[in-house]
Amino acid sequence: MKTYWQEEIETLPRPKLEQLQLEKFRISLSQALKSPGYAQMYRERGIDQNCLQSLDDVRKLPFTSKEDLRQNYPYNLLTVPKEDVVRMHCTSGTTGNPAAVLYSRHDLHSWANLIARSLYAAGARASDVFQNSSGYGLFTGGLGFQNGAELLGCITIPAGSGNSKRQIKLMRDFGTTCLHAVPSYLGRLHAVFCEMGLDPRRDTSLQRLFIGAEPHSEETRLRIQEMYGCKAYNSFGMTEMNGPGVAFECECQAGMHVWEDCYFLEIVDPETLEAVPDGEIGEMVLTTLDREAMPIIRYRTHDLTRIIAEPCACGRTARRIDRIKGRSDDMFIIKGCNVFPIQIERILMKIAEIGSDYLIVLDSNAEGDYLNVQAELKPEAFTDEYHFLERLRKKIAAEIRDEIQVTPEVTLVAPGALPKNEGKAIRVNDLRKN
Repeated sequence: MKTYWQEEIETLPRPKLEQLQLEKFRISLSQALKSPGYAQMYRERGIDQNCLQSLDDVRKLPFTSKEDLRQNYPYNLLTVPKEDVVRMHCTSGTTGNPAAVLYSRHDLHSWANLIARSLYAAGARASDVFQNSSGYGLFTGGLGFQNGAELLGCITIPAGSGNSKRQIKLMRDFGTTCLHAVPSYLGRLHAVFCEMGLDPRRDTSLQRLFIGAEPHSEETRLRIQEMYGCKAYNSFGMTEMNGPGVAFECECQAGMHVWEDCYFLEIVDPETLEAVPDGEIGEMVLTTLDREAMPIIRYRTHDLTRIIAEPCACGRTARRIDRIKGRSDDMFIIKGCNVFPIQIERILMKIAEIGSDYLIVLDSNAEGDYLNVQAELKPEAFTDEYHFLERLRKKIAAEIRDEIQVTPEVTLVAPGALPKNEGKAIRVNDLRKN
């Protein structure tokens, strides 16, 4: 039986891995030039597949943005006949055309293989029961993990998102050992366990959790692991790069391995767009190296992270990225200070009385902009005792002020009071007038 420990690829010495990347990059560039969109973009600049003599030459290529994908919607970046396309996924497209990605059979198999490798690296095996509590349909998390877990050989439960009591019943009836979900949902699911008088540490067979899709802090991961009594493995993916399976933590939990035989990784300064040294935080730029129907070259993800260049104890030679620190386009400015939502999350998740859900509200009045942090209390901490709540509010406000140099208003609300979403959590509501 295939193990998905692909030693011949995953332990390649760096020089051989980089030579493989160069060969595959040339093929991807040649393939991309078959599309009307890239043909116009690149040939106007005199670029062809022969321009890549080394990986350093990649920097000569222009970046691809989400706006490029929207402008070339729906078929202008397609490089194969439409009859060779077997699936489409896309982003939400709430502000115009979505960013759509088209897949051939080769692309779907390659993607499933990456998910299988990812799950195996984090300890999952064919003997596991894998429950996928992720949205299906156009969202890539559902079918992406479904196909990968099936390829690995797991019993796979396509539970979908929401309906927490049914989720818990499925876990208990079928002995779920692996659960995939967004971090914010795991907090809400744990509250339902408690309402039912159950403890997932005692009343399920869970052995590992797979979390991603939302930037989250290490404090959130530690809280999830405490709630469920098992390890939670971080992952990174995005629709434009297939979906999940771009990077994944191994059992060492020391950063996410980027599958560099299928993706070319760069970290650049988001302002100058110049490469930054390993270990320095910048914007991640990715190129697909194994996609047939719609290769994407030097895609600006806007996700902020850093490369961990030191060898991993697992033996894999693919470089690792640190957890996502936030998005360059999610940063907000309040009273002249640059703030990332994850900075506030880190503070909240360290406070024992605070639950898993919070909302950052930005608004303005006659005195200017202000910041309001709304946080749900845990059920056991919920009270209307004024002095307790006032002390807690002051403590949270002081710790956030020390972190971001702005003093927020803090509103403590009852468990379940904040609006919920089945997909990714909405953490910031900016009500300021433009």
